[in-house]
Amino acid sequence: MTATDLPAPPATDADGTAPLEAASRRRTFAVISHPDAGKSTLTEALALHGGAIGQAGIVQGKGGRRGVVSDWLDMEKARGISITSAALQFTYRDRVVNLLDTPGHADFSEDTYRVLTAVDSAVMLVDAAKGMERQTVKLFEVCRLRGLPIVTVVNKWDRPGREALELLDEFQTVTGMVPTPVLWPVGIGGDFRGLLDLRDGTPAEAAYIAFDEGSGGATRTTWTPMSLQAGLDRDGDLLATAQEEVELVLDSNGRHDDATFRAGRTTPVVFAAAVLNRGVEQLLDLLVDTAPPPADRPAAGGGVRAVTEPFSGQVFKVQAGMDAAHRDHVAFIRVSSGRFQRGENVVNARTGKAVGTKYAHRVFGGTRSGVEDAWPGDVVAIVNATGVRVGDTLYSGRKVEYPPIPTFAPEHFAVCRAKDLGRYKQFQRGITELHHEGVVQTLRSDLRGEPAPVLAAVGPMQFDVVQHRMAGEFGCEVTLEPLPYQIARRTTAEHRALLDAVPGVEVLTSLDGDHFALFPDRWRLQRIERENPDVVLDALAADSLA
Repeated sequence: MTATDLPAPPATDADGTAPLEAASRRRTFAVISHPDAGKSTLTEALALHGGAIGQAGIVQGKGGRRGVVSDWLDMEKARGISITSAALQFTYRDRVVNLLDTPGHADFSEDTYRVLTAVDSAVMLVDAAKGMERQTVKLFEVCRLRGLPIVTVVNKWDRPGREALELLDEFQTVTGMVPTPVLWPVGIGGDFRGLLDLRDGTPAEAAYIAFDEGSGGATRTTWTPMSLQAGLDRDGDLLATAQEEVELVLDSNGRHDDATFRAGRTTPVVFAAAVLNRGVEQLLDLLVDTAPPPADRPAAGGGVRAVTEPFSGQVFKVQAGMDAAHRDHVAFIRVSSGRFQRGENVVNARTGKAVGTKYAHRVFGGTRSGVEDAWPGDVVAIVNATGVRVGDTLYSGRKVEYPPIPTFAPEHFAVCRAKDLGRYKQFQRGITELHHEGVVQTLRSDLRGEPAPVLAAVGPMQFDVVQHRMAGEFGCEVTLEPLPYQIARRTTAEHRALLDAVPGVEVLTSLDGDHFALFPDRWRLQRIERENPDVVLDALAADSLA
């Protein structure tokens, strides 16, 4: 029996109702934002309210407050930013929540893009003081291109910031999407008293969620539901002002509607203070009630894979060194259809080879737990999945292959060399591993030879990660020599000689066998395109998003 003929794992029932029922109970979403908007803090707060952790951390926490669990790499802890993505599963009410944290820094936007291929919706944070920042807009565009519904959270309402109406007006102007208020703040930024809850009524009928003084922080915020009259007695003009503001927005934009939200035309808006856990429980309720469950997924070349069919999933992340004692290699897979069962051999659609799943886990930050089975929408981490790369489709039963995950166009290039030539074996292993993880792209040339590969990155901080991990995980310190290139285009071996002959242009080959022409500026690229219209110079699929 060949790998491609492996039988499907046994189903719990013949008609596929088990995976369909399991999928209907799942909500899989990512948290995305500009750096410093509070993404990791919100992730921890959601995990706290979901019962996954007992105390929420914050980035660069103060005395008595631990750091976030999702930021587990030494560099993340030291710099107070997220460099890697993280996945967490917990049960909330009668739903199974799969929460994916993402890097916020623009230099790691490619990792964020990969995570967005594994979710059904996104929570986008907007800083109450800064509004729609550049990276926020870029991530919004990625979500729109992928057709992901977006819940917008205006965060940091515990601090002085801009007015709520101004923030919504800016959002609509920049994105073209209609924001519909669902949980509106009572009190100005820095004086966050409560939320006007519009989920079940008009402003005149809404409930008032009054936050109890002094609660929240590392533990759950306590709040008191009040009638509007009781709220007016407590917070007077602040609540009246909130009613007037939200009526203006509703008159213009209308109320939240599940259908237009899931179609990507509107976005429900929630105001929150993640660091105080205010508005977090209400956000989680909104996600459970309105975010879409996993659905049938389009396959490469046409057709779809129904959630009721045998197991299939796509690898969206590969990470080495999560367990320093064992030098493990972990592949993160989003289950798209059927039932995943630990120990079953599945097939890698790219290679046609069987992949063992004996060591299946759920991983959050640096912690992990064993998993016996998983359903559409779940994320499973397979330890030591040999030969598996980002973008690979794993399946059982009828063959399926999902569309590849596009790579971003690199804009920074550097020659990498081992400081100690006696560590060359470790150097080769480390560079190859980091390439297949997607930390950087690795390019080689006959001129420099294998001891001096060229690393290509979206942002320069990726080079810092390479140096840190090469020294810490692979025992090989490296030096990096910047190159003057800014643009990469995919070409073919047929046109290599012509391009290599152009001064200032260099053609390199990636570890995956693709040929890339590197240019110092767009003027050189445009001149070659004008003088040689038949030369292949293809932009990378995700160039417009990088």
